[in-house]
Amino acid sequence: MEMLSAPDNGRPTVVFLPGAGTIGRDYWNLHRRAAELTTSVIYDRAGTGDGTPAELPRTLTEVTDELRSVLRNVDGPYVLVGHSLGGYYARFYATRFPDDVAALLLLDPAHEDYNASMPAELQELWGNFDAGDAAAFLDDLPEEVIRLYRGLFARELADWPAEISEPLVDYHVGRRGLTIGVQEASNLDAIYAEMRAADPLPDVPVLILSSTQVDEFKTVVAGGVSGELLQAEIDAKFRLYNDVAAALPRGEARAVEGGHVTIAWRGEQAIVDAIAELTGA
Repeated sequence: MEMLSAPDNGRPTVVFLPGAGTIGRDYWNLHRRAAELTTSVIYDRAGTGDGTPAELPRTLTEVTDELRSVLRNVDGPYVLVGHSLGGYYARFYATRFPDDVAALLLLDPAHEDYNASMPAELQELWGNFDAGDAAAFLDDLPEEVIRLYRGLFARELADWPAEISEPLVDYHVGRRGLTIGVQEASNLDAIYAEMRAADPLPDVPVLILSSTQVDEFKTVVAGGVSGELLQAEIDAKFRLYNDVAAALPRGEARAVEGGHVTIAWRGEQAIVDAIAELTGA
């Protein structure tokens, strides 16, 4: 865990919950700027990055138990910033420990109704997805694909200090970094069931930021899916997020720059503005 603190001002602590395949340092830019407003925390979940060893995948209960332990000496309440899979952990933590949570900021969050809200053609494509096959493919990527990924990450992080960006890029193009995302998300059916059985979210602000771009990472992993269909996914995603927000006492969805992978980098200012809003800065 890494914690940075602004002068004590009584504002909620910001805690970043990485998406599948990402680690705390992927949010270094946001962490640094959030710490100008309040206390900010990044960490690597067990089984990822520098986290303690753990068998993947894990349940929502296991991950949120770990998070409670990580935060045991960090003053709350917390604004939980959950990206992608991290959105599940943010929501589930809030249902289990509502008194600890001041607000949720969800960045392109995974959702149990996501697939069902998509065009039928995408649903059919995803229905044929096999996590085992994907992990095996990523475990033996051709060198030219690894070079491509390295270049994509390096361009996105070009303005970061080398001591932060270079180890981060190395992690993402290494065998472990390439495969952990698929491993973490390989129990989605169980996650869906666990989330649906959870208590309702507490009455706190919930702000959902939805990416609007088909970035280069998406183009690579989409494997020839048409640009038109990828745009249809973005449109359907934003409709879903608006529906989710409308069902909450204090929910809101907003469109921001960036793609699903790059939202934390390209959408930096919008995210920092949202953090300021939710912490009362």
